[in-house]
Amino acid sequence: MGQRVVHGALDHAELAQLGLKPAALLDFSSNLNPFGPPDSVRAALAQLDLAPYPDRSCLALREALAAQHSLAPAHILPGNGANELIHLLARALLTPGETALVIEPTYGEYREACQLSGARVIAWRAHATDAFALDLPAISALIATERPRLTWLCAPNNPTGTAPTPTEVYALTERCAAVGGLLVADRAYAAFLRSAHATPLEQPLPPNLLQLHSLTKSYALAGLRLGYLVGTPELVERVATFQPAWSVNSVAQAAGLAVLADPDFLPTTLPRLWAASDELLAGLRALGLTVWREALPFLLVHVGDAAATRAALLARGCVVRDGTSFGLPAWVRVAPGRPEANARLLAMWRGLVH
Repeated sequence: MGQRVVHGALDHAELAQLGLKPAALLDFSSNLNPFGPPDSVRAALAQLDLAPYPDRSCLALREALAAQHSLAPAHILPGNGANELIHLLARALLTPGETALVIEPTYGEYREACQLSGARVIAWRAHATDAFALDLPAISALIATERPRLTWLCAPNNPTGTAPTPTEVYALTERCAAVGGLLVADRAYAAFLRSAHATPLEQPLPPNLLQLHSLTKSYALAGLRLGYLVGTPELVERVATFQPAWSVNSVAQAAGLAVLADPDFLPTTLPRLWAASDELLAGLRALGLTVWREALPFLLVHVGDAAATRAALLARGCVVRDGTSFGLPAWVRVAPGRPEANARLLAMWRGLVH
């Protein structure tokens, strides 16, 4: 097997080699809401009959998601996590030799999916020295020259937490349309945005804009794998032809319907998550560390040697995300946990820097 994309979360094979037990570790490497999953999901799953096949059309879930976006169900395609949809998009919309543009540093599966589809992948890269900001003229010039069929924009972005404005997203959509290209805006982290950054994209959306969403991060349901695609019926249908039957299982569909009908969980837990992020940010800076945080609650911490810092914290029972695979080998990404977990992380980190 070749080198696969590096991800956060616990790697049980790695832990077995190190003689570590997953249950004994605190995971700060996964960008999840530490105050979930919701009780509404637990209640829905307790009543679920697991014997029948799942609805392969995901009709009820598509209708509920469509209502959330004020669209018809034909605009919605649920998937086995946004990750499946990333690979389906690349397979359905790229032919070997076509160009794909990835705006980096960002999630590694965009590049991987395009390469597996035989595409030529190019990148425009933001830098810490420029506050990881988008340079729209530079990106626009690259689109005009290279004419990518697909351009991938994580908005808001993992791992930098930067949040392009709707105006910037629409501008990139126009640049892509001018060369016959599509823009994929990954909105998996949009639910985490504080109100100052949480300006939604307005309907009607440009026809060459595809959006990816996740229902597993903000609701802490990553084990279920549930995301969805929003686009024109024509593009959604084209992507759907590459999706295996029963891709979204009954448990994921029931959980999705439960969270969409739960008006209280996010308003109750997201302020607590941001309070935990504020405390962790202050605690890390008090240790003399340089910490970057923008529009999302997770943090980038400058440590000099990310791999060494991750290894040292792992040995002490805390898992952070090595930024090397993002092209940020001097940074680790830290997702805040509950206050008691954050206090333990700070105590362990204090032993590294003093």
